[in-house]
Amino acid sequence: MLSRKHISHLLRDCRGAIAIEFALVGPAFILLMLGVLQVGMALQNYNAIRNVSADVARYAMVQHQTGNELSNTQVRTYAINRSQGAPYLLTGDSVNAQINTAATQRVSGARELEITVTYQVESLLGFAGIEGPYISYTRPIFLLEDASYTSSGS
Repeated sequence: MLSRKHISHLLRDCRGAIAIEFALVGPAFILLMLGVLQVGMALQNYNAIRNVSADVARYAMVQHQTGNELSNTQVRTYAINRSQGAPYLLTGDSVNAQINTAATQRVSGARELEITVTYQVESLLGFAGIEGPYISYTRPIFLLEDASYTSSGS
């Protein structure tokens, strides 16, 4: 049986207190830091899909102006391939692009397409059962029907 002397000595002993405190707080702190990294990755990937959609819009407009009529499927394929290459390097299975002809054409003399790029961000928190978020960006693409609408630079 422990005497009062031993019990009072155990109550005053602080050895190992830091290890116990870290065991209680450490996992929450590590999970919080991984969450911050996850948000940073999501913001970087959102910026990437915005830039991919701008590249695709530019590509479609240039091809249209040079007389190459691309189908929506060809534009979609270009979008997915562009997103997987440098500088974006998005994961192929997680990226999707959809090209639709806009239901309401807002600009006369132009064909309006709509590109929607979606991406599932890779999860750093998969061990905790948390999936990466889905991010999406939509923008219009206006293809001029008549070349006289373009500026000739003069």
